[in-house]
Amino acid sequence: MDYQKLFLTFFYTGLSKKAPGTVGTLAGLLAGVVFLLFLPKNTLFAATLAITIIAIFEINKYEKKHDASDPKEIVIDEVAGIWLVLMMIPFDFVSILLGFVFFRIYDIFKPSIIGRVDKRLKGGLGVMLDDILAGFFAGITVLVVLALYEKYLLPVL
Repeated sequence: MDYQKLFLTFFYTGLSKKAPGTVGTLAGLLAGVVFLLFLPKNTLFAATLAITIIAIFEINKYEKKHDASDPKEIVIDEVAGIWLVLMMIPFDFVSILLGFVFFRIYDIFKPSIIGRVDKRLKGGLGVMLDDILAGFFAGITVLVVLALYEKYLLPVL
């Protein structure tokens, strides 16, 4: 069994013919939600840190072996990014849905520093860091949206 591919494709979800990043994100989201049903957020943080560090080195090896830069089948970066979102937001359906949507928007369009990191940093660090940043900004965006909703819309209803 190719454990490197199993890990980097997050149990082969990255091999999806259509939208492998979205499929990998959904699989990571589901795994993260199940994780948080039984364990605290700080344990998910430790798991995210561990997979991020391991992934940087494994992506470097994978890219060299396959002579490819940021292959689409690698989705462990999406998993780390969506897990970061889950650590930052409330654990409820609306927050999780918003987190998924904002993460995918930031990951696909790569605005601002996310895009610069994606273009300038190569190898495992670049692959992982743009998704970590997308996760961070998605988490912040969800918190801002929830705060605005609570302050301006909730009193009206």
